[in-house]
Amino acid sequence: MSDDPTRVREFFGARAAGWDSRFPDDGPAYAAAVAELGLRPGDSVLDAGCGTGRALPPLRAAVGPSGTVVGADLTPEMLERAVRAGRDGADGGALLLADVGRLPVRGGALDAVFGAGLVSHLADPAAGLRELARVVRPGGRLALFHPIGRAALAARHGRSLTPDDLRAEPRLRPLLAETGWRLVDYVDEDARYLALAVREG
Repeated sequence: MSDDPTRVREFFGARAAGWDSRFPDDGPAYAAAVAELGLRPGDSVLDAGCGTGRALPPLRAAVGPSGTVVGADLTPEMLERAVRAGRDGADGGALLLADVGRLPVRGGALDAVFGAGLVSHLADPAAGLRELARVVRPGGRLALFHPIGRAALAARHGRSLTPDDLRAEPRLRPLLAETGWRLVDYVDEDARYLALAVREG
């Protein structure tokens, strides 16, 4: 389920070089999920646990030249790959080597957060979601995304779904509620997983 930061860094660091080539067809799914965030020109958005930055181009397109996009990740090798792929935010954004649980961002500074494959890798999911709530203004949005659903992901890893999966709606809804978020939409299909939440006032 959740991992400590050292294990997360080691896991993704060892896989960074081939990450994009392992999932070459995910681009449209990322773009569709970003569209559901409802970003507007001029918004500020964080890609939390951005990895190689696959969500950064659609996020940047959504907020336009007057907006700000920040990608934060714990793994230096993933951020290096984002830079090599030209996703380093030279046009109105930045990449941060940072733990999502302790962000160098002032409170209420952001309009939205996008998190792909994020929740299951947080050392303390409640603390991580609370920190994301801290940096988002009231009424701002959170998208928790994965390009395939929970059942398809479990099958890919040779596992079966268990009731304690944090991404299951009965677990996720109360977790979001206790950390400052209200779940407003939930989709878990073979082709995608997307939970949308709004920052409570």
